Amino acid sequence: MDFTNFSSEALLKSIVDFLPNLGLALLILLIARLISRWGTKLVRGALEKRKRDPELIVLLEFLTRWGILGVGIVWAIEQIVPGRFGTLLAGLGVVGVSLGFALQDVAKNFLAGILLLLTSPFNIGDTIQVSGFTGKVLAINFRSTELREVDGRFVIIPNADVFVNPIVNFSRAPRRRVSLPLGITIDTDLDLATRAAFEAVSRVPGFIADPGPQLLFEAFQDSVIQSTLFYWIDSKNFDYTDAQTAGARAVNEAFKAAGIGMPYPTVEVTMLENPTH
Repeated sequence: MDFTNFSSEALLKSIVDFLPNLGLALLILLIARLISRWGTKLVRGALEKRKRDPELIVLLEFLTRWGILGVGIVWAIEQIVPGRFGTLLAGLGVVGVSLGFALQDVAKNFLAGILLLLTSPFNIGDTIQVSGFTGKVLAINFRSTELREVDGRFVIIPNADVFVNPIVNFSRAPRRRVSLPLGITIDTDLDLATRAAFEAVSRVPGFIADPGPQLLFEAFQDSVIQSTLFYWIDSKNFDYTDAQTAGARAVNEAFKAAGIGMPYPTVEVTMLENPTH
């Protein structure tokens, strides 16, 4: 490069000639940012008015914001380096490949987040079980899903783990079957126990008569008949754990009233007066 003709005047002239393009590029970016904010608010307002799913609103907001910003960025670069955007894009492509290997986990979670929003296996506010956690969905971001567990803990799960693992959505089950383990003394009249148990759970809030309750006698253990009582509840309007607790209370009271024993483990010891050795 020949620096013999280089002078401060030439540098100053280059800077002065460049400033309008730089100013125009910054103005374009500012306008694109303002339009993206206005556009996302408009999209959210229109979708909320139509009562669309919150997850769909989040996805369309994201696409609107970055679609407008992307156009603004391309237009701004054209003002700074007119006609060289293709060369710059090729260079960025090489950098992008390198970054892709370094940030593959981020990209994987990002794509999984978009797929979760599109397929919508659960909504914000649903109670789900995934990756060993059970709780209410607080947010679905483009990197992670946030849960509030039943014991109050706040959990952040990477979207890729959510997407590839089985998901149990309790909120989409309009009815659920409650299982209540029972132990009955071995000399109990089983027909009496069955009638007492069925009558007891029929008073549980949210109880559903069809399908009817079942009492399954499973095994004999020492002086106990191990059994499980099954009954169905309306899980959309009544809490599962409340229905399980109410069922246990009702059965306990009914068995006491009917004289049915619910034993605890015992050990029989025989004492000998003159033990022989």
